[in-house]
Amino acid sequence: MPQFELQELIDANDQPFVVIDREYRIVAANRRYAETYGATPDAIVGQYCHVVSHHSPRPCHENGEQCPHQALFEHGEAVEVLHTHFHADDQPERTRIRGHALRGMNGERYLGEQLYPLEAEAGSDCDAMQMVGKSPAFLACVDNLARVADCEAPILLFGESGVGKELAARFIHARSPRTGGAFIVINCAAVPESLFESELFGHERGAFSGSSGLKKGLFELADGGTLFLDEVAEIPLGLQAKLLRVLESGEFRRVGGTKTLKADVRLVSATNRRLLDEVDEKRFRLDLYYRLAGIDVDLPPLRERRDDLPPLATFLLKRLAGTRRACRLDSAALAMLQAYDFPGNVRELRNLLQRAVLTCRNGVIRAADLRLPTATATATATATATALPGAQPLAEVERSHIRALLDVHAGHRSRVATALGITERTLYRKLKRYGLS
Repeated sequence: MPQFELQELIDANDQPFVVIDREYRIVAANRRYAETYGATPDAIVGQYCHVVSHHSPRPCHENGEQCPHQALFEHGEAVEVLHTHFHADDQPERTRIRGHALRGMNGERYLGEQLYPLEAEAGSDCDAMQMVGKSPAFLACVDNLARVADCEAPILLFGESGVGKELAARFIHARSPRTGGAFIVINCAAVPESLFESELFGHERGAFSGSSGLKKGLFELADGGTLFLDEVAEIPLGLQAKLLRVLESGEFRRVGGTKTLKADVRLVSATNRRLLDEVDEKRFRLDLYYRLAGIDVDLPPLRERRDDLPPLATFLLKRLAGTRRACRLDSAALAMLQAYDFPGNVRELRNLLQRAVLTCRNGVIRAADLRLPTATATATATATATALPGAQPLAEVERSHIRALLDVHAGHRSRVATALGITERTLYRKLKRYGLS
């Protein structure tokens, strides 16, 4: 096929597209691909693909990534993979790559790569650089978020405390057709039950004592955009029926009002508890669950993406430094972090680094500067005890474990809740149930 015809074909593709030969050299690239990497098609042709997209002198499979080039030329397979590519300014961008087997006029085989960037468009409300990582678990999660963002179905995010559920919700909003609308957040665990209905739906003047003026609710404010219900499992059972009616009809009234209002809202919810378990315990309505979980997405904990710890720590240390020179971790400190399970996930990592920055010397964080909690050892001992003959009932094991964590953290409830991966409200219920103070 003549070169100019090939160029015209790939230029017609809306997505970045590049053609690569057996030796990893780029033989053609469309304008979208060239613009992505800050060059012209003519400047990119002849370069090695891994130098352009990965800023690496070695092919990506030699750096541990699944490589479409290797899959095609060694195994005859056209695959779809997830990679982290780098722009001309070294900014990372998660990308889905779809490989295509191509044949030239002389019968020579080529790889065609079609790229689907997963990040939000520049200028959106989503700070893409906060979503740091390149591990397989992280890339698969970002790819899943990008896929579900395009639809209008309600989304339920599940993840342990501190994994970044609000950041994931912002990513969905920024990638969605509603990106120009408002992104409204409510932490359902932080709103008193007596004010919950007013927060969601608003109230009229004089609706109750202290309501001196009209107040628009979050549903009304999110009209045309996205409403994010964080810690949705904490919605009081008595108010779940009212929320369900609004989700079914799209209509609501302000507290104390008679006028029926409508709002076009895309709902994203998040929880660190399995809602179906809450349904079994009669703490959550099954019909509301099905309204919220049109699509459910699991967010991986930090212990399942340990390869992301070095870039995450570097990014967080830069954020903590502000305009000053950022601290760095020595090899022993980094190894200690990578061996830790992080029950509080990224939030706990940030807190650990924040403390370490205050105590380290000469801008270097050493292992002695990291005050890792001892709850891990306690949890291991508890788990071992349950495996022995004549083990205690599960409730008693949980009670003993919580009591041990209270001792470890000097009764500090928020730290205990973080170590357990639950909210403070949930911890309070467990303390009350087990008679712990």
